[in-house]
Amino acid sequence: MVVLHALSDFIDCDFTIGDLSCSYWYQGRCPQSRHRLKLPRTSMSEAIAHGLMQYLAKNNCYSREGKMYGILLVELPNGEQRVLKAFSGLLNGCSVVEGWVPPIPGRDKVAFEEARTLAQLDAIKQEIITLKQLTERQQYEILFNDFEQQLQAMSDRHRYCKHQRQEKRQQICNTLSPEALTIALEQLDEESRQQGIERRQLKRQQNAVLQPLQQVITTTDARISELKQQRKALSRQLQTQMHASYSLTNFSGRSQSLQELMPGGLPTGTGDCCAPKLLHYAATHNLKPLAMAEFWWGTSSANQDKIPGEFYGACTERCQPLMGFLLSGLKPPLPAREKAVRSPSCPDRGRVWGEVIPIIYEDEWLIAVNKPAGLLSVPGRYRDRQDSVLSRLRHLLPDGMALISVHRLDQETSGILLLARDRQTHRQLSQQFQERQIHKVYEAILSGAVTVEQGKIDLPLWGDPENRPEQKIDWQYGKPSLTHFQVIAREGNYTRVEFTPLTGRTHQLRVHAADPRGLGITILGDRLYGCCAVTSRLHLHARELRFEHPQLEKTLYLQAIMPF
Repeated sequence: MVVLHALSDFIDCDFTIGDLSCSYWYQGRCPQSRHRLKLPRTSMSEAIAHGLMQYLAKNNCYSREGKMYGILLVELPNGEQRVLKAFSGLLNGCSVVEGWVPPIPGRDKVAFEEARTLAQLDAIKQEIITLKQLTERQQYEILFNDFEQQLQAMSDRHRYCKHQRQEKRQQICNTLSPEALTIALEQLDEESRQQGIERRQLKRQQNAVLQPLQQVITTTDARISELKQQRKALSRQLQTQMHASYSLTNFSGRSQSLQELMPGGLPTGTGDCCAPKLLHYAATHNLKPLAMAEFWWGTSSANQDKIPGEFYGACTERCQPLMGFLLSGLKPPLPAREKAVRSPSCPDRGRVWGEVIPIIYEDEWLIAVNKPAGLLSVPGRYRDRQDSVLSRLRHLLPDGMALISVHRLDQETSGILLLARDRQTHRQLSQQFQERQIHKVYEAILSGAVTVEQGKIDLPLWGDPENRPEQKIDWQYGKPSLTHFQVIAREGNYTRVEFTPLTGRTHQLRVHAADPRGLGITILGDRLYGCCAVTSRLHLHARELRFEHPQLEKTLYLQAIMPF
């Protein structure tokens, strides 16, 4: 079976082979040396992938189901370059297809067990569907609603009768003789008792009709729950067998099963993705990987937010945990010396690169940078607002595509910005922000003289939808917003102030400074809230951040040098 393809199958012969500018890095740490290893997605590998897309577009069978496809540019021992291509999972129900990299060894060992288990799972699925369509459910719903309507009508009638009896009691107490009054009151009481009996009879009738149906439904729901547990257990058992059978080989020549690599368990489909297939094949056939590219093709993936023809990095759950092992044996890259990146939205490769983004702290779980003023924290909605800290780091760092911003700073504000390298760390840090466990300190220069030395500002903020992005004080709709402040120094007509926000509302410090009910003095350069002074920037800087590291279980105290 032909698996190695010529470059000319995908790109024109006049394409510059030396063009290896990188837009993304597949990366991971070697389990033995702990060196960070990486493999690029280059402009050349993207061009090869686009050639594969053109091939896929010619055949409708590739558009029936959405899935990831990938190519790996490799070098043969004689120096020639060739291309491997792979698909994730099955292609039209087949795992082995002519011209494509075969699946990782091990699937054939569990093929019979897989087929048997899949048949069991399908039978369970069909039984669950049948049980959910139980006719007693519909009967119960109809009868229950009917009884509820009868009870409501009876309650309304009884309530009216009770009101009539109360009025009648008041009338007869003043008009009847004692003997006649006693008889009349007993008649009214008897009427009340009869209505109570009537209600209890209807309730008993309701229970007699509905209870047998409810018993059938309860028994059926218990069976559905039991079937779901069986389905879960069968799926886990099959995945365990497959993970124990699947064997990956890296460029050091070392082989391990998925179960050995991830004893804590792996998501369904691990080992069937493009990247493990491509790298395993290259490692077992003495091929040197040069660049890789993965993309989505076929029907759009609404659940996974995948777009046909778009490039994607290693998936966080399935591929990324294996990447360090798969790349082991490759030479670790030289440490990067330049941390500046060009705006990704800039089409001119000859233009000067963007401003340096200083990294304050970095480990394998998170990264903190000193954001410059004028740069967005994350990309905006429109094309002309894509340049940001997040987009630059995603193009700079080997694991950049996995980065998630934990919080944001205004575009005009400089200072410490925290980003997570995985979803678990992001979730834990976000929770600290939500529970106000993160200590933040800002420093600002105010465009006037503050007369008090320290205090707190407790003014609720609301974003007027008719006047975005401006925020304002609103006691009816505003969210609680609390800021502590301390005057640091007075410099001529200006005041240097330290702000400690206990909440994190949009523009909180800017509004609390500018509003007359706060300090009544705008931050220097804050034109949105009324500062008219001529200056080059907003004089607001996120100076300090203190929080508990969610993985190292120690307190991190970060500082960013004041730029003004």
